[in-house]
Amino acid sequence: MTRLKETYLNEIMDAMQKKFGYKNVMEIPKLDKIVINMGVGEAKENVKALESACKDMETISGQKPIITKAKKSVANFKIREGLAIGCKVTLRGDKMYEFADRLINLALPRVRDFRGVNPNAFDGRGNYAVGIKEQLIFPEIEYDKVDKVRGMDVIFVTTAKTDEEARELLRLFGMPFAK
Repeated sequence: MTRLKETYLNEIMDAMQKKFGYKNVMEIPKLDKIVINMGVGEAKENVKALESACKDMETISGQKPIITKAKKSVANFKIREGLAIGCKVTLRGDKMYEFADRLINLALPRVRDFRGVNPNAFDGRGNYAVGIKEQLIFPEIEYDKVDKVRGMDVIFVTTAKTDEEARELLRLFGMPFAK
């Protein structure tokens, strides 16, 4: 079991129960999954770009990504339905907690001019999304082997009913929210 998961099971659950006054232990919100999504716009002309993005994502997450395809055709973007345009990974269990630990404690502090993540990026149902502009902030990525700097979306899906509960849960995990 990872250090972050052990911490969650003890301290975070106690703090959440005290703050929100849950009567049952099962009411306490928890991290359900983390979804990492990378849209690769140049994949329509260059198939190697998508392969490279998938390789980077596999290195970052420790799990093989699935290729996402366009749901409908968009003439302005020169995209046809069914065209491979990105990749994503869904992390659960120990891999999820390990990734959250690495993102919060190693990757985010490496962002240039970092003042914290947006505290308002919740969706109203207790899920949080953070955008990362470059994959180079992760220590697993070797700078020399990167062909192009790509961004990604990281979505924290929680069982929290409100944004306030989810914000407190992520704050207890150590998420550096901007003041």
